[in-house]
Amino acid sequence: METKKTDLPIWIQTFEEIIDWKYIYVDKTKEALEVINDFKYVFLSRPRRFWKSLFLDTLRNIFEWKKELFKWLYIYDKHDWTKKHPVIKIDFYWNLRSSDSINASILKTLKNNQERLWIKCEIFSKDYNVSTCFWDLIKKTYEKYGEKVVILIDEYDKAILDNLDVENVAKEAREILRWFYSIIKWNDEYIRFAFLTGVSKFSKASIFSWLNMLTDISLIEKYWNVCGITQEELEKNFDKYIKKWEEEKNLKLSEIKKWYNWYNFLKDKVYNPFNLLKFFANNFEFDNYWFTSWTPAFLIKLLEKQKYFLPDLSNLKVWKELLDSFDIEKIKLEVILYQAGYLTIKEKIINEEWEQEYKLIFPNKEVRMSLNKLFIDYFTNEINLTQRSAINRWLKAGDAEKFIEELKKLFSSIPYNNYTKNNITHFEWFYASLVYVYLQSLGYEIIWEDVTNRWRIDLTVILDNKIYLIEFKMSSFKESPLEQIKKNKYYEKYINSPINFDFQEEKNKQQKYKNIYLIWIIFDEEKRNIIEFEKEEIKN
Repeated sequence: METKKTDLPIWIQTFEEIIDWKYIYVDKTKEALEVINDFKYVFLSRPRRFWKSLFLDTLRNIFEWKKELFKWLYIYDKHDWTKKHPVIKIDFYWNLRSSDSINASILKTLKNNQERLWIKCEIFSKDYNVSTCFWDLIKKTYEKYGEKVVILIDEYDKAILDNLDVENVAKEAREILRWFYSIIKWNDEYIRFAFLTGVSKFSKASIFSWLNMLTDISLIEKYWNVCGITQEELEKNFDKYIKKWEEEKNLKLSEIKKWYNWYNFLKDKVYNPFNLLKFFANNFEFDNYWFTSWTPAFLIKLLEKQKYFLPDLSNLKVWKELLDSFDIEKIKLEVILYQAGYLTIKEKIINEEWEQEYKLIFPNKEVRMSLNKLFIDYFTNEINLTQRSAINRWLKAGDAEKFIEELKKLFSSIPYNNYTKNNITHFEWFYASLVYVYLQSLGYEIIWEDVTNRWRIDLTVILDNKIYLIEFKMSSFKESPLEQIKKNKYYEKYINSPINFDFQEEKNKQQKYKNIYLIWIIFDEEKRNIIEFEKEEIKN
């Protein structure tokens, strides 16, 4: 008999397999029962690898009346198991790079459902397309079993997201899916429950134009933990791994939080499940597991098209309407970054007009470092690991002069055609963006346009025991911002900023405070480099 080597369900999205083989299962049946009881038509948006597919398969097993699988779980004695509903499950796992392949993929998943449900539909008839076939399948399933049908659709938007780099194919995919999903509405009398998951939320004027009965639970506080792993769930289900981590590595759980926690869906933070499983399975080695599981090439295409000022990502506010949806012709970089999981909510704000705004930030160290490394490649063609190491070393040592020297080397190494191919005309934008993404790629906490009670500091870099306040100017600027900073004491908000003892090798009884460094950097457009700088340390 085959044996498993681990109890970590990496890449396993089948509920029955996890239970039968005694993999760790984070019990989400309470959330599943609430969703089933509260709604008929539901939509949930979450980033990839967040166990959406597993949650969907858990729902499938509940509706198919596999009660014994739930014996030790929350739902076992709380659900009405007297009715078994036939389930149609739609997923997209095949080639989706053309309209023909999208149609073929849908027909294949419909055929798989027919075989599983013992339903015969003439899907290969000339008069049938994917929409009429779906209609036929719903109606005949209802007639055969005498019970209303449950429809579960996994990654409903994959055919569009896979083609964001080819707009005409993405538009064709949108039209195919719009008609396909409309069949759900027109078959309401045969449907008990429908649940759609995906990464993105498209506008109601496009793909959801006929699905206006869907309830979007993505940002309803009650369902914040439907997917992902909460702190309580981590400590309850993975306690043996946590104990082993603390014993072998002699580090605290806060370090795992810093790397993989901080996804916020309006109540509390959750971990990315894929990262945690890979981290435990790989002997507690921190790495960008989630980020490298899919290369977001379309982000660079959006960056090139929109000329986005990347430092804005560190202090970003968006309206609720932006987070709710986007359309293919109007994709905004910040919106797709949020929906894909590269940004998350820091806080929700209700303004004087009772309109909802959201502050967005990078969710954790993994995303902050990995995404900005991708942006560095865009600006410079490659990441110079020696240079990154040197910049990191001098910042930690508090050596501003050597830090500036490394920045000069960085700008000197950028090929001339990078300026021309990217149509760089706003040099301050380019230089500031590059310094920003380079420092973000090192995992530091970065604040762009850091607001004080008197001024905005261009760039604040926060290390474990140091704070850098940096101003950028072009050579045409004649005044000295450093003198202005000193005169008006813009650094005062960071006076007596304590060192976080979690990151010190030894705790000292006497409280220590972070050193503060002021730096003014002047760029020259013609030389395409730093030509002057000033620095000063503020004694704390």
